[in-house]
Amino acid sequence: MTHLYAVIGNPIAQSKSPLIHAAFAREMRHDISYERILAPLGKFRETVDEFRRRGARGINVTVPFKFEAFAYATDLTDRAKACGAVNTLRFGGEDGEEIFGDNTDGIGLTRDITENLGVPIAGARVLMLGAGGAAYGVAGALLDHQPSIFAIANRTHEKAAQLAAKYSGTNARAITLDNLPSQPFDIIINATSASLSDELPLVSPSNFATHSLAYDMMYGKGETAFLKLARHAGARTADGVGMLAEQAAEAFYVWRGVRVKTASVIAMLTQE
Repeated sequence: MTHLYAVIGNPIAQSKSPLIHAAFAREMRHDISYERILAPLGKFRETVDEFRRRGARGINVTVPFKFEAFAYATDLTDRAKACGAVNTLRFGGEDGEEIFGDNTDGIGLTRDITENLGVPIAGARVLMLGAGGAAYGVAGALLDHQPSIFAIANRTHEKAAQLAAKYSGTNARAITLDNLPSQPFDIIINATSASLSDELPLVSPSNFATHSLAYDMMYGKGETAFLKLARHAGARTADGVGMLAEQAAEAFYVWRGVRVKTASVIAMLTQE
């Protein structure tokens, strides 16, 4: 019996999720069907309800519906609760009414950094640029690795402070982008939307430590202004392709209960 899954968002045509999950299913010899669903704004719940009536087993959620997916779920993982957002829903339970919500973005990012790129987060000086939805999805996972410094830089201090406050008792601290200290960091993560328009976040070459990693969570944009600056500053650079594959692999595990390897999928996405 073919099991039905999808990714839902608005827009959605650009999503690589069908390619990724088709590759995972081939590798594991699982019989699944995976599609894209364009949901009208304000119609997330109705659209997912209709998909469930078709017998769906699960769904990936992308912008702008991750907060609505959080409210839609009947059961949430701790990491989804910490983020306040959901990117993976699993349908089932004995009565068929369970809606299990998870957020795999954070573990996708940290696995890509520590396992695929071989860069330890533990003890590292980490600077995260941005305090929006992307940052909320990964901050907790980064802090779980216990960096020595975790600075959240945003244009407005209030938003950075709100995110840092979610993790009181850790070393998370808020700063403004236009008041970045000149100190170097070992890992700088661009979680802003600047790369969508190839704008440069307010970061200085002096912020990149020797042998540092510059990571742009955006993918498919080539060498963004952020990555170009980092490369000229002597940093190692990476975009979010590996994170995309790793968060999808974690979602596949939530749905199917098996771990898949991501190397071939990352290579496929990089070559596209």
